[in-house]
Amino acid sequence: MKKLRNIFQKFGFVFSTLFTFFVIALFYFTGLRELKLYPVIMNFCIFLIFFSSLFDKETVIQKFARISEGGGELHPKTKAYTKNLTYIWCIYLLIQFFASVATLFLSDKIWMIFNGCVSYILLGLFFAIEYIVRIRFKKKHNL
Repeated sequence: MKKLRNIFQKFGFVFSTLFTFFVIALFYFTGLRELKLYPVIMNFCIFLIFFSSLFDKETVIQKFARISEGGGELHPKTKAYTKNLTYIWCIYLLIQFFASVATLFLSDKIWMIFNGCVSYILLGLFFAIEYIVRIRFKKKHNL
């Protein structure tokens, strides 16, 4: 199992890229309607990861913060901030999930525009806003 993990860590990008191209090719050449469920499934799975982490000792975002801060213990204010941020991410991911479900019932063109472009723009904006808020939070609390 450890050997498999090492291989995936070394070549994970290659595997994920190949899988993505495989899904695109499958959709293009077969026109499988079921592949329209891919964004729905991915949004729901990511939501589940974030939501379930709320019931763990440490949320997903707290783990990322601890790693980015050098692996030590997080400041109590940082813990509270990251816990609240996890709630906000859960809300965002749930909205994305419902939006991707809604596009299943719309035209293929709208489905492609939303799931292939708009959702990524919204995600980028969400990241950018959160980054600005995080910088202000760190400055305000001298972290």
